[in-house]
Amino acid sequence: MSDFSVKPVLTGDRTVLRPFTEADAEVMAEIIEDPEVVRFTGAPSSDLTPARLRSWYGTRSEQPDRLDLAVTDRATGELVGEVVLYEWDGHARSCTFRTLIGPRGRGRGLGTEATRLIVGYGFEHLGLHRIELEAYGYNARALRVYEKAGFVVEGVRREADLRDGEWVDWVIMGILDREWAALSSTAR
Repeated sequence: MSDFSVKPVLTGDRTVLRPFTEADAEVMAEIIEDPEVVRFTGAPSSDLTPARLRSWYGTRSEQPDRLDLAVTDRATGELVGEVVLYEWDGHARSCTFRTLIGPRGRGRGLGTEATRLIVGYGFEHLGLHRIELEAYGYNARALRVYEKAGFVVEGVRREADLRDGEWVDWVIMGILDREWAALSSTAR
């Protein structure tokens, strides 16, 4: 098992996942502030200044314990979101996955392909045993994407968060290396 210090470029039919640069901060700021992204991920921190975002995205390639990749539209090169493997546990060969796709990347299969690309990289190149995630129970589109990529619902943290005055559930999902390997290439 190696660490996450290598930051690959992963190319699919519709997307290219590439390392972030400082220059991506402006577009990512727009994506992070998108109302739908806020609805499914929470409001950005008030201290998320342009300088902090430039520093954050400018240093993602230096992080050996996580893999943050920009999701770009292969046809246009436009940055549409991010995929991240983080909370790496080298002993358990596991990590957590998260993603966000901005408005210009939705509804075209880019998020589904980006998820499959980074999950495949985690299992096939990094030697991970398990990848897990949490998503709001009301985020039906994301839950479908994760299921299409092979994630299985492992449980629900009932009423685990208070959003806009309402209690909401967190759905916990995971996928194991053997489950990924069992998927046919057409199912992925």
